[in-house]
Amino acid sequence: MSVQGPGRPDDSPGGDPYPAGPGGGVYEWYVRGLELLRAGSAAAAVQLLTRAAEAEPSSRSIREALARAQFGARRFDEAADNFRAIVEDDPAEDYALFGLGLSLTRMGDFEGAVEHLALAAAMRPENQDYAKALRHARATLESRR
Repeated sequence: MSVQGPGRPDDSPGGDPYPAGPGGGVYEWYVRGLELLRAGSAAAAVQLLTRAAEAEPSSRSIREALARAQFGARRFDEAADNFRAIVEDDPAEDYALFGLGLSLTRMGDFEGAVEHLALAAAMRPENQDYAKALRHARATLESRR
């Protein structure tokens, strides 16, 4: 799948379709990053969303989208850092707690993951994804003891 913009050839070294930066502004980068993420192009989404996050570092929406893209691109430590920053800003942000917990499980930190997943599951007990992730992290932690 090509991520080139209108009128931009995708012939740059390394496959970066935007060697001088993507066209448009922060909002366009964010929207295109979300589209790429939904289309399964997490690594391409990381590129655009990183630029958006650098331009708008206080935007929680951009940071969350970037963390999701980093997770999808298997950059779990970076995803954890971004989810953690959201949680530090708003400890009641259940989705960021969930994302942080999942990132920590992928990094092998099941003890830290259980803490965050348990908080997310307590905030949204009806969310089966949260409950399932918590059960998995607790089971893995127990099996390692």
